[in-house]
Amino acid sequence: MSFRTTVRSVMTAAAVTATAALAAGCGAVTAADSGGSEEGFELASYIQERVDNGDPLRIKLSYHDPSLAFATPISQGMNRAGEELGTEVQLIGPTGGDAGQQVSELQTLIQQKAVDGLAVSSASSDALRPVIAQAYDAGIPVISFNTDNPDSRQMGFVGQDLRGSGESQARELLDVLGEDATGKVVVFSVDTGAGWSHDRFGGFRDGLEGSGLEIVGPVNVGNEPNAAYNTVESTMAGQTGVAAIAGLDCCSTTAAAKWTAESGNADGIAVVGFDVLTATAQYIESDVVDFTISQNPAEQGYQAVKVLHDFAVDGTEISGVDTGSEFVTKDNLDDTPVED
Repeated sequence: MSFRTTVRSVMTAAAVTATAALAAGCGAVTAADSGGSEEGFELASYIQERVDNGDPLRIKLSYHDPSLAFATPISQGMNRAGEELGTEVQLIGPTGGDAGQQVSELQTLIQQKAVDGLAVSSASSDALRPVIAQAYDAGIPVISFNTDNPDSRQMGFVGQDLRGSGESQARELLDVLGEDATGKVVVFSVDTGAGWSHDRFGGFRDGLEGSGLEIVGPVNVGNEPNAAYNTVESTMAGQTGVAAIAGLDCCSTTAAAKWTAESGNADGIAVVGFDVLTATAQYIESDVVDFTISQNPAEQGYQAVKVLHDFAVDGTEISGVDTGSEFVTKDNLDDTPVED
């Protein structure tokens, strides 16, 4: 017997963003809201010299793990902004998500004065907070993107309201299962220790509060696809009475969907997740995944570059950009670009 009910066919990015804003009490994030400030900030003399000479700015986006499929559309958006604005752009970061390597790479750039604007997506908020302050104190415009660092000296945040998106995911899942649904919801994440995972899971937990559903997890699956699948398989082998599986990111979602399809549980367990990889789209088309939430990674890459460029070149105040959320189902899948 299927637990599925009809999912709302299309929810626009604006509508979901509004829901997330009401749920989490925020929408677009300004520099002040994000814990950073332009007050007292002085652009480094070497950057000002490049601006005065009309030299292209060197803007780096440090992503916490460029080996993830999600990095591809971020890079595409970043490159589009670079071409439009005449800016030298580069996606950097540690393969495998090692926070220590990310910090070391950033410190080298700062010390060598090899970067004119910096956007950081943190593998670990605690680990990255000091190097964000180091960049700020060195006169390098610095923001966070994709994953927020609200307690750091970042000057803004470009990305999705993570807690709000998790709560929206939970509420939509309740619509899929029905208000009187009972059973377990097993939650998976590629990195349960990451700040973005904490935020999204916190919202998800809040969204299911008061329901008859029991949350199991979140269970860490890691970034490697085969290992992630094996973790999902071993976790599910020890569970009974599961009504749904929720992935908190692109790759735990596809691992969970693969297990659901191969185990023959597609009609009995609802699967929901995040991002629109090619594999995710295929699982939606084959009725394995009920819905996923796109967070527009290409726009994150584009806006991160634009915000930094406009501040350094034009003096435009840095404001955060909420890139929004959109529920993707079988009904609107054809209108949604894949993210790998």
